[in-house]
Amino acid sequence: MRIVSVSRRTDIPAFYGKWFMNRVQAGFVLVENPFSGKLYAVSLRPDDVAGFVFWSKNFKPFLPVLPVLKDRGYGFYFHYTITGLPRLFEPSVPPAEETLESFSALADRTSSEHVFWRYDPIVVSDVSDRIYHIERFQTLARALEGKTRRCYVSFPTLYAKVRRRFDALLQKENIRVVDPSPEAKRELIGTLAEIATNSGITLYSCCDENLVGGNVRKARCVDSDTMNRLFPNRAADAKRNPSRKGCGCSDSKDIGAYDSCPHGCIYCYANARREFAGNVFRTHDAANELLSAGNKSDYEKRKKEALQAIGW
Repeated sequence: MRIVSVSRRTDIPAFYGKWFMNRVQAGFVLVENPFSGKLYAVSLRPDDVAGFVFWSKNFKPFLPVLPVLKDRGYGFYFHYTITGLPRLFEPSVPPAEETLESFSALADRTSSEHVFWRYDPIVVSDVSDRIYHIERFQTLARALEGKTRRCYVSFPTLYAKVRRRFDALLQKENIRVVDPSPEAKRELIGTLAEIATNSGITLYSCCDENLVGGNVRKARCVDSDTMNRLFPNRAADAKRNPSRKGCGCSDSKDIGAYDSCPHGCIYCYANARREFAGNVFRTHDAANELLSAGNKSDYEKRKKEALQAIGW
């Protein structure tokens, strides 16, 4: 049995829920490796899935799906990103007031131990400075008190594509994004950890061990131990398999596709082109075996080989 990530690469619960449920019904999903182009299959049969880890900035459209998954015997937990950043950073994300409501609904339908809050990434800029984040975080933490036990934090990873967007923001809007010093990051995270503790929430640092210590723990966002604690009958036995430096995650299969999320967040590493991602969403077919069409050459042959590899 393996853990399935849904998904670090795109927001499936917000935009592709029907496609996902069609794949659950079919019992498998095809995924194209974003680097090699190789097609591989992931079994979604209940007996093959140790649990789903869902990621989203808007779980509201996904709420009706949960009883169906539960009835089929699947285990799952959720990473719900709510930052309340200015819209210029997250132009198509619903306002925090709306996502807080669906966060609460999600916790009520599962528990505070199934839904994890992500205040991630912490973008420090001319319009979201240290004081902004302290005040915003405190407001959100109070609103989520009793609804979650964990909050995951990180600062933006400055890939080239992300730097270009931040540079464009400076040129067009005269708004500067800064990468704080390690000392400034630790000071801010320490303050957020105190606020979180006062609301019964533990802070976890994602992919930055320099922030770990005191009230801040190392994040394991995809975690077989957590899955086994929540669903002891699922027997997740995945070993640690970090996706990048500092990552503490267990091994999993991610079934999403890059360049397919219409949220348009300018700090996002998973989208190179916002317009392209929007077009993928508008033209996607929920009946497809792949989320994004990708390389169509020799598709049936590659599909057969991928399914044979998982014993189909």
